[in-house]
Amino acid sequence: MKAFLVLLLGTVLCLDSGSSLQCYSCTSQLSNSKCQTKVDCKEGEQCKTDVIRVVGLFNIISKGCDSSCEASYQDFSVGNRNISCCSTSLCNVNAAGSVRSSYGLAAGIAASLLWISLSNRL
Repeated sequence: MKAFLVLLLGTVLCLDSGSSLQCYSCTSQLSNSKCQTKVDCKEGEQCKTDVIRVVGLFNIISKGCDSSCEASYQDFSVGNRNISCCSTSLCNVNAAGSVRSSYGLAAGIAASLLWISLSNRL
């Protein structure tokens, strides 16, 4: 009888207590590395990632749980907005590249244009 109770207790302790969905969460961050806070979602919620890219120079990233997440993409004259949804734990880990890579790309383009301009004068 004692062995049965120990086995029953062990089984109950090993059962998953219905763990909820976890998502990364942040509001209006410029870098994905600052969006690493984990939160537990409520029943019926999904993970949501909202990335607004402004003029190709930087990104504004927001993540979290959402009960009515709808994936979408909008293109504006000064940038774009991409909303993605997923439903497995910590699935919204990735977002857009960090600000540094965007600035690096802009600096590279500016340096190339400067080089072309200077080369044509020689």
